[in-house]
Amino acid sequence: MQKITFNNITSILKLASPLIANNLAIAGIQVTDALMAGQLGPKELAAVAVGGSIWFLIFQAYNGMMMAMSPIVARLFGEKKEQLIGRYSRQACLMSFFIGVIVILLIKQFITILLEAVGIDIEFRHLVVEFTTTIIYGAPGIFLFLVFRYTTEGIGFTRPVMYSSVLALILNILLNYTFIFGNFGAPKLGVLGCGLASAISMWLVFFYLSCYVFMNPRYKKLKIFEKATAFRLTIMREILKLGIPISISVTAEAGLFSAVSIMIGTLGAIITSANQIALNVITVTFMIPLAISAATTVKVGQSLGKSDNNQARVYAYTGVFICGLFMLISSCLLLLIRGEIIDLYTNNKFIKDMAMNLLLVAAIFQIVDGIQIGAAGALRGYKDTKVPMIINLFSYWVLAFPLSYVLGKVYKLPPSFIWCGFVLGLSVAAILLTNRLNNVSASHQ
Repeated sequence: MQKITFNNITSILKLASPLIANNLAIAGIQVTDALMAGQLGPKELAAVAVGGSIWFLIFQAYNGMMMAMSPIVARLFGEKKEQLIGRYSRQACLMSFFIGVIVILLIKQFITILLEAVGIDIEFRHLVVEFTTTIIYGAPGIFLFLVFRYTTEGIGFTRPVMYSSVLALILNILLNYTFIFGNFGAPKLGVLGCGLASAISMWLVFFYLSCYVFMNPRYKKLKIFEKATAFRLTIMREILKLGIPISISVTAEAGLFSAVSIMIGTLGAIITSANQIALNVITVTFMIPLAISAATTVKVGQSLGKSDNNQARVYAYTGVFICGLFMLISSCLLLLIRGEIIDLYTNNKFIKDMAMNLLLVAAIFQIVDGIQIGAAGALRGYKDTKVPMIINLFSYWVLAFPLSYVLGKVYKLPPSFIWCGFVLGLSVAAILLTNRLNNVSASHQ
């Protein structure tokens, strides 16, 4: 174990602080969607829960792909090759736009078939289709936003990311108020309005961050907007080679939560609503170690770019320590005040009781969740992505999901038992990823 100093902790937290605000704002969008849709009734809340899970899985898959930009940019920045960064950013923008358009076409074509195949309750299935086929129009915008986000993270300048996401949260609340409930002369669109508000917010936040990067002198040396660009297969191949394993790793975990949510969505609106509330709460708490993990990636990558391997290892362990410590505090808070948190969402006694039990299970897996995301972020800084991908697939889909499926579908147990799969998967991932980090960081000494 490397010596963790106060300076290392503050250095990571200084970089992570704007990212924490960014992630909390992103989580706040999901929370406000649930809170405002919940005012319409259990069916509408359930529809946003299932549709939001489908969209979140798509978003996380591409978010994982663009996470590759952070260590690539961090290395180039550490090596003082800033002029090459723009080349990677332009190629990532081309990729993001075209993949975003493809995602729209696929969802429009297959969403109804998917919902029928998994058996989503017919009572609110049509509302899920409305929400998902509307929110998906924001995909190209938010995918382009991710390019600029991870580029600016890679150079260690994270405040613009915070500004962007806080703006997105404010816009989403305002637009939800306008389109869900029909205020300011707009039509009352309900669930469809919730999806429309999110899609508009995604495009606006992309325009804001891209304009910020274009006008701020700090980015001039990166030459992002210096010229138009054609496809460069060598650069795209490098991004994909690093990004696909990250995407699969991120999707393996996010996909587990989404798959369980969709499975629970077959059990009715009341149970689905309770699951959505609990997921909202743990999503908020997870956003902080996720930001610390991203900061750890940058610190490790920049240290390696400077050929300071010892410092890279110190930052790696520091990031894991901070993530684990925060989630320990979060776990204690969940045990103490989960009832008061749930009261913000609903007055329905059945929903509240189920959500209370789910958050009890969440308090159990919070600590290992923090450790695994900290280790994953450090490994990305080392550009080690293939083995973590295998670890995540094994932990979440060979162990966790089968356990959740058997408990839920075979034995018909309540949702709190279904969530036991999360405890198993996250615990195994935490153990294997920290062991991998130890081996990889030691090999660089």
